[in-house]
Amino acid sequence: MPAVRSALIVGGGAAGSATAILLAEAGIAVHLVEARPDVPDVGSGITLQGNALRVLRALGVWDDVLASGYPFDSVGIRLPDPAGTLVAEIPDVRTGGPDLPATLGMPRPVLARLLLERAAEVGAKLRFGTFPVDVDQDDAGVDVTFSDGSSGRYDLVVGADGIHSWTRRRLGIEVEPESAGMGIWRVHVPRPAQVTRTDLTYGGSCHIAGYCPTGEDSMYAYLVEDVQDRSGLTQAEQVDVFRQLAAGYHGPWDEVRDSLTPETFINYARFESHVVPGPWHRGRIVLVGDAAHSCPPTIAQGAAQGFEDAAVLAELVVGADAFDDALLAGYAERRLPRASVVVEASVQLARWTLERTPPSEADVPGLMRRVSTLVTEAA
Repeated sequence: MPAVRSALIVGGGAAGSATAILLAEAGIAVHLVEARPDVPDVGSGITLQGNALRVLRALGVWDDVLASGYPFDSVGIRLPDPAGTLVAEIPDVRTGGPDLPATLGMPRPVLARLLLERAAEVGAKLRFGTFPVDVDQDDAGVDVTFSDGSSGRYDLVVGADGIHSWTRRRLGIEVEPESAGMGIWRVHVPRPAQVTRTDLTYGGSCHIAGYCPTGEDSMYAYLVEDVQDRSGLTQAEQVDVFRQLAAGYHGPWDEVRDSLTPETFINYARFESHVVPGPWHRGRIVLVGDAAHSCPPTIAQGAAQGFEDAAVLAELVVGADAFDDALLAGYAERRLPRASVVVEASVQLARWTLERTPPSEADVPGLMRRVSTLVTEAA
């Protein structure tokens, strides 16, 4: 008899949908609930490193991801001068292996749709606009009550409900994200022909001005500033602020500014981080992705680490013929050291940027090399 015959996935983001795919493919009866009313159809872009692409290939969506995104193998560094001068193009490490690009950018809503469609294709049952409001577990399973009044019983519950996870709090895990002191503006815009990779500009009106191509005709641009409350701005006001902050950046940024309209969708988020230090489970309820750990997007590893969680958890659950506490304890023991290094590196890079630490004191190349070496090995 398999260790797990039924599983509930709470949350339909990257880690949750990946877990659903892998468990359903193994013949486990999977239910996935997502609080949002439907798959999101607006949003910015996402940068996926090679180790994320490696898991996406295992999930059976790589061909669609490649067709929907924009692959590249280097990063550029520009100056905040009137020409947006390119001063360096640095080859990136193919952490997913030599047969995958180093990096791929794509629209976040497209990735979300591809993953959820794949989950449904392999047999997972999806329910939107629904979330747990109570759980009660015993040695044999977990009883879950949902916001729509329905209920169910499962062998395993996976909390993939994000950085401010209800599941984590419900388990009594008193770990909350902490601010890294910066906020990021993101906007999805048409791609200028000269944008063929991520370029970063350090300094100027913001800490970082960057962009990432997400398709033949699209890219997302982002500006990183000191964190502040931007919640009271209307959409048109957000666009005005973004345009003002971007005014000192040139090269492709001139086209980015020209493409903005008062209706352009703008996303603002704070840099936060946390790591649940001990076991990532209580009984038969376990955390994955941002529910267990989160990091600033300074090295573009957030989704990748969630995908790796899903791959490791599914491998252990599917390979076990009996359920006991050691099964889920082994998952965290395997994932915690690696995720912790990634979070610590992301926070350190954010701190160096925030404090404008000079290159002589901030070993950015060494930090990036250590992370790349780590994630090149499969989780």
